[in-house]
Amino acid sequence: MSVVRAGVVSTRRSLFYCLIAVLVTTGVVGLFLAMFGVNRVITGLLVGAVGGFAVGVALFVRDVIELHEHAIYARTPFRSSTVPWDRVVAGRFTLDEHARWALALDLNGESADELVLLSIPPVIRPVTGAYDMRKREQVSEIREMLRAKRIPITVLPEIAGALNQHWQIAPPTAR
Repeated sequence: MSVVRAGVVSTRRSLFYCLIAVLVTTGVVGLFLAMFGVNRVITGLLVGAVGGFAVGVALFVRDVIELHEHAIYARTPFRSSTVPWDRVVAGRFTLDEHARWALALDLNGESADELVLLSIPPVIRPVTGAYDMRKREQVSEIREMLRAKRIPITVLPEIAGALNQHWQIAPPTAR
């Protein structure tokens, strides 16, 4: 079974990553101007923009949840944690606080909480682009991984109906 990549970057962390990218851009521009003089401001801006963009992309790429055969790895650029599959009680596909569809895992243990794998806008039409196709693939991959691990998943009826109608993803069946 392959590795399934998922994860939701919160708004707070997104703003933090963007702030770091802007600070790197500003620092590189300042350093470039200090080293080569004010006459190289355009070159400094270009080099700074490339550096800031690279740092921003690296931060966002590192912020991921990976579902492996033996465990779940939740990684951010600054920390990493491992969740064994035996801590996963169930999965659910429901509405979140922003009226988006959230696919989350309920965890048990000393700190019973949840692990949000996906947060997508409601599906109202068939796949129209790369974003929809990737999200459809992720939903299918996560459902297959949960099915292989025999973890029950609850899907709201309106979500199940829309996924079946527009993305041709059949509702989960009871075993």
